[in-house]
Amino acid sequence: MRPEVYAGPMDYRPDPHWYVFDYGMVISTAPEDADWLAMEDAAGLELRHQASTYWRHRRDYDEGRLSSVEYWSQVLGLPVSLGKAAELDSLDAFQWSHLNLDTLDVLELLSSRSAGLAVLSNMPAAMADEFDGASWTKYFAQSFYSSRIGMTKPDPGVFRHVAEELGAEPSSIVFIDDKAENIAAAAALGFTTVHHVPGTDLLRELQL
Repeated sequence: MRPEVYAGPMDYRPDPHWYVFDYGMVISTAPEDADWLAMEDAAGLELRHQASTYWRHRRDYDEGRLSSVEYWSQVLGLPVSLGKAAELDSLDAFQWSHLNLDTLDVLELLSSRSAGLAVLSNMPAAMADEFDGASWTKYFAQSFYSSRIGMTKPDPGVFRHVAEELGAEPSSIVFIDDKAENIAAAAALGFTTVHHVPGTDLLRELQL
């Protein structure tokens, strides 16, 4: 099934100045079972299901409203030390560090053509700090992490902030993300969008 592109065929915008990539599930792949097991063993409770405390408090953590200690204390339901929070943050970053090789190939191609590249991710400060200097960051001229701008997707303010910081009109920005609500919010502001779902052929969608 062809991934949904919300802002019209790419033919109408053949030379967009900026490509803005989400991180999780676009640049990275999903955490593996072994990753979740390591996290759950360290936490002493199940975390992977969507109703878990890991996800329940995630937005506040991603927006920088909670420190690492505060977040993990809420996740575990008991006070945690700075060291324990650092351990859980490290495991958390590791499980989201498996890279999507197909996306890396696209980034390499765009980079070779001197395209403007940026990353936009809902990501807590500890993980953003962990990934600073990671191999994949070399492709990006700009990095926008929710914890550093105080907003998470799909808040329209996130996309306005990105366009302003890039000094670009929304129509000249291509946004690639795995979540339909983020795609819809960006498209509503005039971004060209590509919904990155399993099986998406980015080379085809971006007409590279």
